[in-house]
Amino acid sequence: MNTNKVELSKGIEILNSDGIIAIPTETVYGLAGNAFSEVAVSKIFALKKRPHNNPLIVHIGSIIDLDNVALEIPKKAYALMEAFWPGPLTLVLKKHPNIPHIVTAGNETVAVRMPNHAVALEVLNQLDFPLAAPSANRFGGISPTSAAHVANSFGFDAPFILDGGECERGLESTIVGFDGEEPILYRYGSVSAEDIEKICGKLKVHNNEEVAPQASGMLSKHYAPKTKTFLTDKLTELAISFKGKKIGLLLFSKKMDHINCEHQEVLSDQGDLAEAAKNLYAAMHRLDSLGLDFILAEEFPNVGMGKTINDRLQRASK
Repeated sequence: MNTNKVELSKGIEILNSDGIIAIPTETVYGLAGNAFSEVAVSKIFALKKRPHNNPLIVHIGSIIDLDNVALEIPKKAYALMEAFWPGPLTLVLKKHPNIPHIVTAGNETVAVRMPNHAVALEVLNQLDFPLAAPSANRFGGISPTSAAHVANSFGFDAPFILDGGECERGLESTIVGFDGEEPILYRYGSVSAEDIEKICGKLKVHNNEEVAPQASGMLSKHYAPKTKTFLTDKLTELAISFKGKKIGLLLFSKKMDHINCEHQEVLSDQGDLAEAAKNLYAAMHRLDSLGLDFILAEEFPNVGMGKTINDRLQRASK
């Protein structure tokens, strides 16, 4: 943990004054403000340049805090909380009147999770309110997994940042909602769909919505580098078609030295999907900084965390 007590106190002071700060979580850095305050939440939308039809995730520090955020919680939701909280699982539940409609994009549901990061939990447990906290970057761009990513995204507009080191998971939380007691997957994330189904049964997948998304990460174009990106299962052929262009490769476990390119990023020498997920955004940030014409991303095995990686790369390449 890189944050000291002085920095922590300053961050809490800002939050208590309807300001916004960047906080680390185990998934990505979040741009945090008082979830009960329309003033604070409006600042989040303005700094991110985020459209108001895209709801935010509310973060709590204790299960006790849930009573002030959500109502009529399904039994399966409690089972998922017991299995995965604190951790990278967000649940979409009926909204408590305490939560302003700006947080939920007018929906009567609210997305809520309990992060598993010492700094985030320390902040939350010193506040009298939960935090709305989308990723701490400009809307639509690559999510930040380090304090440096946050600073680079916002430049001179960067908020106060609590530095908690590199994020352990490196990809956003999985988002699950409910139709009665039936679970619905709204976003692939750092908890695999397979692990969730072990707790609550078969998931219905509804993870694309442009007009009125129920949760973050459902828009088709998202998590995108400035550099034009392609996701492909025919990487060699695509690279040949871009002969003469400056290309970078985003690869799972092995370099492709037969391809003429400017730079290659290998996400896991061991072929470990969890390690690849952790390293994905940092690798995308590096590739995006090189002035390339194109980034070519290798399609990942579509199982476990590979589904989440493919989901992010598909949205990045729209």
